Amino acid sequence: MLIIVTQEARWGDITMCDAERRLLANSLLDFSNERFVLLSEACIPLYPLPIVYNHLVVSKHSFVSAFDDPGPYGRGRYNRNMEPVVGLEEWRKGSQWFEVNRKLAIHMVSDTLYYPKFKDFCRPACYVDEHYFPTMLSKEFSSQLANRSVTWVDWSRGGPHPAMFGKGDITEEFITKMRERGNCLYNGHPGSICFLFARKFSPSTVDPLLQLASKVIGI
Repeated sequence: MLIIVTQEARWGDITMCDAERRLLANSLLDFSNERFVLLSEACIPLYPLPIVYNHLVVSKHSFVSAFDDPGPYGRGRYNRNMEPVVGLEEWRKGSQWFEVNRKLAIHMVSDTLYYPKFKDFCRPACYVDEHYFPTMLSKEFSSQLANRSVTWVDWSRGGPHPAMFGKGDITEEFITKMRERGNCLYNGHPGSICFLFARKFSPSTVDPLLQLASKVIGI
């Protein structure tokens, strides 16, 4: 069992990325680990482990979302002090919930070029976990990114955070629709599986999810 000493992580600042780098660094110590997925306690799997495993190990890409947002919550967060390491046209936004291969994970934990810039010049209302890894990886490894996350979230309710689902949301139809959402490419071809995980699920969903797990998810 892997035990990592905890340190304070504050939402929106560099300590969030510090925590993610610690997770990756400790996972990299096991040389049998080749793919690394960042999940939270509010995530659930949408498929059984063998399908998740095969989907990731066969993929030619890592699943990191990185896009150019010209609005106030994208380029509007850019600080000119990032230059020349990161130019405005290179600034990216993306999901915190990534999946990367070993090569990219090593680069993420060993980076000393981009980290100081984001630590010093990306502070609320610039949220580091939305910009640091997407920007760095899109600059260094853009051809290796699928440019999407494998974790589905619902932003349709508005606000700074995605929807939190409760006990009353959990139905067979709801889970099935999450598995069917999205149009995506997988290894350059239209994919039948776009999301492997979903969030955010409250503790009250545990029992109804377990009741549906064998029938709907195959767990």
